[in-house]
Amino acid sequence: MIVSGTKWDEALKRAGKSKYKALAAAIREGISSGQMPAGHRLPTVRDLAHKAGMTPGTVARAYTLLTEEGRLIAEVGRGTFVAKTHLPPRADVEPLINHPIDTNADFRSSRVPDVGQGVLIDQAFVRLGQSHRRRHINYPTQETDREARTATAAWLDQDRLGGVTADDVILGNGAQNCCLLALQAVLRGNNPVILTEELSYPGVRHAGRLLRAQIVGLPIDNEGIIPEAFEQAYRAHGGQVLLTAAEVHSPTTIQTSLERKRVLASIARKLGITIIEDDCHTTAPTDIPSYRAMLPDQAYFVASLTKTISGALRFGYVVAPTHEAKILRQVAQSSFYGVAQPILDVCTDLLTSGAAVEIRARVVAETRRRVRLAVNRLGAWNLRWREDAPFVFLQMPVGWRASSFAMACEKKGILVKPADEFALPDGLAPNAVRLGVNTCVNEDLFLGALDDMNTLLGNPHSLVDN
Repeated sequence: MIVSGTKWDEALKRAGKSKYKALAAAIREGISSGQMPAGHRLPTVRDLAHKAGMTPGTVARAYTLLTEEGRLIAEVGRGTFVAKTHLPPRADVEPLINHPIDTNADFRSSRVPDVGQGVLIDQAFVRLGQSHRRRHINYPTQETDREARTATAAWLDQDRLGGVTADDVILGNGAQNCCLLALQAVLRGNNPVILTEELSYPGVRHAGRLLRAQIVGLPIDNEGIIPEAFEQAYRAHGGQVLLTAAEVHSPTTIQTSLERKRVLASIARKLGITIIEDDCHTTAPTDIPSYRAMLPDQAYFVASLTKTISGALRFGYVVAPTHEAKILRQVAQSSFYGVAQPILDVCTDLLTSGAAVEIRARVVAETRRRVRLAVNRLGAWNLRWREDAPFVFLQMPVGWRASSFAMACEKKGILVKPADEFALPDGLAPNAVRLGVNTCVNEDLFLGALDDMNTLLGNPHSLVDN
């Protein structure tokens, strides 16, 4: 074992051409026995090579192997240390989905409103059952999902995307799954870095955890990500991908302006950074082109039917950069073989029959109506909103902190989402809450909750430390 005062050189001499493996095994034994606890500093490569009578390259190879295994961690300028091997407690992992309860005024999640789409979806399943196409037995393939990809390409705004064909589209199980697929296709190396807005949908943090990637937050203003911060973050941390919600940013509702998009696209082109545009919260048409149109060779576009049709279908899609669809399709097939064929077929029916267009129109209208109701009740406060965004962003007035306001709301049976739930692990959050407008089925409950929040905002009393 490689601890002070032990003799292990004879074992290494007998290892022959596999000295680096024997050295790695000795270090593993020291770690597992507890003689080299977490945080223990190992000798430098040169010192250990001298003591062990081997080349520095052999020691470096052993250290690299154990670093890749997660047993060691190398810190620039400080040395090599035994890494923490225990897993973080699962209690710290917040759920991405909150189960809706009709009797609760739950403003936490951003859901699609109920506009009667359940009936239209059921009718699509009936048509599917009557078709007797006999293809709901085997695995989905690139051939059997072509109809769904063709329908998706036709559903997309071709001007906004810069022209899309079925061959550019890869299907997944919702936008979160599609973002993960795109990240897996892009990220490389042992320490990948994802650049994103300093306030981001919690799914970004989950994706970073799953992919063991560092997430670096970028400050934003009223037009989106600040270009200078984008370049500075890249210089300081590196990064292969910018993951951004440019059209409808959650939680702030900010829309990245056309001019700002052009500047950010120019920087990404210069630095060779891939952009993944997560468009999951966009429901209404927009005249601002996607990054996929601006950078067809290095931008992905991700969206789904979750916020426009139904979250239950779990139907998402990625438009890949030019010549990258094959790689992304291989990632998807390696992950889950393909979207379930019945879901492919029912979504194809919805998209081609006109039902999806009808549902989307209803959803857009209902979202606008709900936003107006929220603004009418809370408009006296510092509220950021858009009629085409399914949530509003409420800045706390003097006397309130977001966490205390959330607790006061909960006492009244109202659930809200403080902005710190959108902050990155090392980031700061504004004193604000996000309120989803489509989460309460009962409108009387919805309006009553808004009135209760309005009353609370005007009467902070002694609930917080001023």
